Amino acid sequence: MADEKKANYLKGASILAATVAITKVIGAVYKVPLFNLLGDEGTTHFQVTYYIYNLLLTISTAGIPVALSRLISAARATDRPLQVRRYYHVGMGAFMTIGALGMLLMLLFAQQLADFMGDYEVAGGVKCLAPAVLFACVISVFRGYSQGHNDMVPTAISQIMEVLCKLVFGLAIAWYLSSRGYGSAAISAGAIVGVTIGLGLAIPIVGGRCRKITRRFASDTVTDIPDSVKDTLVQVLKISIPITLGSSILNIINLIDSKLVLERLQSGAGFSYTDAKILFGVYSKGQSLFAIPSSFITPVAVAVVPVIAAALARRDAGEARRMTESSIKLTNLVAMPAAVGLCVLARPIIDTLYYGSNENGPRLLAVLGIASFFVCAYIITNGILQASGHEKLALLTLPIGGVVKVVVNWVLVGSRAVNIMGAPIGTLACYLVITVLNVVFIVRKLPEKPDFLKITVRPALCAVIMGAAAWGVYGVASRLLAGVLGTGRLGIAACTIVAVAAAVAVYFVLAVVLRAVTREDMALISGGEKLADKLHIR
Repeated sequence: MADEKKANYLKGASILAATVAITKVIGAVYKVPLFNLLGDEGTTHFQVTYYIYNLLLTISTAGIPVALSRLISAARATDRPLQVRRYYHVGMGAFMTIGALGMLLMLLFAQQLADFMGDYEVAGGVKCLAPAVLFACVISVFRGYSQGHNDMVPTAISQIMEVLCKLVFGLAIAWYLSSRGYGSAAISAGAIVGVTIGLGLAIPIVGGRCRKITRRFASDTVTDIPDSVKDTLVQVLKISIPITLGSSILNIINLIDSKLVLERLQSGAGFSYTDAKILFGVYSKGQSLFAIPSSFITPVAVAVVPVIAAALARRDAGEARRMTESSIKLTNLVAMPAAVGLCVLARPIIDTLYYGSNENGPRLLAVLGIASFFVCAYIITNGILQASGHEKLALLTLPIGGVVKVVVNWVLVGSRAVNIMGAPIGTLACYLVITVLNVVFIVRKLPEKPDFLKITVRPALCAVIMGAAAWGVYGVASRLLAGVLGTGRLGIAACTIVAVAAAVAVYFVLAVVLRAVTREDMALISGGEKLADKLHIR
């Protein structure tokens, strides 16, 4: 049974990881030309709109997939198919109502929300995203239901549909509006329409997949008696509300923080409204890159929740510990080299993607690169706490980290000497504090404690050596290729590609030689055991 659960977890993680790879490629094709089209100031409009949307989206959907995934997985583990159906139907009714309220709030109070954020021009974009909140609620119920059955395909489909429609419809609309001479606020609103279209189109497709899941697990010998609708709703809300509150707290603080950064750049550091928007736009470009590593960790956290929950439901503490360690080690193996790479190659990455942008970009990305690891660590440790029934602890760690972020940003962003550099420093401090607190709670609350030292030291050593190699290779390549390709965007891009390729090769070799990757780790990926045989990994 344990092997079957592990196989299902690995299959789910593989599906979501592949989805992330696809969506990140599509997302880069979407955001890089869009941000270049919008410029630094227009990028601010785009990001501020998303902050408003993300807050209402989080309030509406954050706890749904985790709650349903956990409850359905536990119900299946204890052979209660009718209770599984009850969770689904109760969840759908409750959260469609919540989604409708979120949509109305964005439609009716769009201008007030824009004014609160200090960017009155984004009201149109807020209205364009309003229906997406309702659509996302419906899809979140589908995701939770399917994840509880260890089927990650509906989650993958909805994610791909959303990002693909952003690319096809959003970018097309943005280019059209730009060609017609519209301002950056209108162009950013047009680009956002693709999100709403993508989620709307995904609903019937994902819903159809969930119906197939229901038929696949249907049984003629059903004997369980489901809990009442009231009791079922209480169970769902008991898990989802703390998760929603925890996630919403951080989103609320991020929302306030973005408003704070724009205001402190003006009132504290003395920049004009236009210059403040430009600086915030540059910071937003760095944030879009800083978010990439964590998107590869989210699938691991999503996939591991039902597996740990089921193991604990069976009182198999050893299996829960093994899956906890495997998920954290996977996080370290991915997040550490990504963070080091973003930090070390910050300047060439920014100059390649956003050539000619504000000079603060590379410095901002270097700090955000370091912070990206702690975001990944926060995501996986939060998932482990949720899976083990300690989701309420997020109500402690997230506010503390958020307050640290606000305080640091208030002081540093308001300083003329530091200004926008205070924002990434605040982000780093925030997620560092949250991660440390989450680790402390995991050690204290889990029946069998994971060995953090064993699963952290070797990946960290490999990442540090890899970073030194990337820095050295880029320096050599820039000298050798400068005479051929010049020192402009093309030359920088070529040197960056060479440095990244060298870094990947060095990291892979070090991971094998230093046994940061073991045969058991290789089994976590499709075809990994065969590759382990070829590389003589034991």
